[in-house]
Amino acid sequence: MKTVRAVSKTWKSKPTVEGAGVHLKRAFGYHEAPLLDPFLLLDDFRSTDPAEYLPGFPWHPHRGIETITYMLDGEVEHGDSMGNRGTISAGDVQWMTAGSGIIHQEMPKGDANGLMGGFQLWANLPASHKMMEPRYRDVKSRQIPSVFLKSGATVRIICGRVNGVRGPVEDIVTDPEYLDVAIPPNARFSHPVKEGHTVFAYVVSGAAAFDEDGSPPCDTGTLVHYGDGESVAVTTAMEPVRFLLVSGKPIGEPVAWRGPIVMNTQEELRIAFEEYGKGTFIKHT
Repeated sequence: MKTVRAVSKTWKSKPTVEGAGVHLKRAFGYHEAPLLDPFLLLDDFRSTDPAEYLPGFPWHPHRGIETITYMLDGEVEHGDSMGNRGTISAGDVQWMTAGSGIIHQEMPKGDANGLMGGFQLWANLPASHKMMEPRYRDVKSRQIPSVFLKSGATVRIICGRVNGVRGPVEDIVTDPEYLDVAIPPNARFSHPVKEGHTVFAYVVSGAAAFDEDGSPPCDTGTLVHYGDGESVAVTTAMEPVRFLLVSGKPIGEPVAWRGPIVMNTQEELRIAFEEYGKGTFIKHT
């Protein structure tokens, strides 16, 4: 029998403002990141007020990380220094590996009712890959498989495997899994995870118990950080729950982080910002 992971710690996402004035909730960031290696940040940017998201994220650099954007509602128009242009819409994912450096912009737009929402996750890159060639993986909603389990749960598989079905994003150095899980009332969801990997859940809506050790139910906007083990178990009572379940292999390296750039040393950070100022930041076009 697999060892079920216990909940190590929980906390609520906190309101903040980023970009040119985008109001969002930060599930975790700089202060919590040491617990969540290889993950650095998770932002929940759902809103019904265009004034809170239309300012967007104008041109800015990234180096040394991956940014993963998952849309629930509305769309985001994007462009970058490599000449890429496009739009991701409800249900789509953009997995961007910044690597040696990319300059891009992300401009959110609402749907016909003004609803816009999704999540952006930052994943660190090890020193061996921080200066790799940047790349994009735009994954359309139709490419993301859903698995319907006997318990009544539905799982969208962005990255990883459920019941033999594999998600479309593969060959990522930190061996991540990224699932969007919905469980009906009075049901149980169990899923195997790799021992030693960091695992967390973020509650999108509803409430559930996220382990079998008697921890109180966690509701919307709660980040659930797990201890080690071979599986996770989530149980609902009278209401359904929807959550993101994310795991990845810890990197275990020093982190030097300033704004959108994450390296291993302060000297590497200094060089990155110096290059950005001089116009020599981009290494691959």
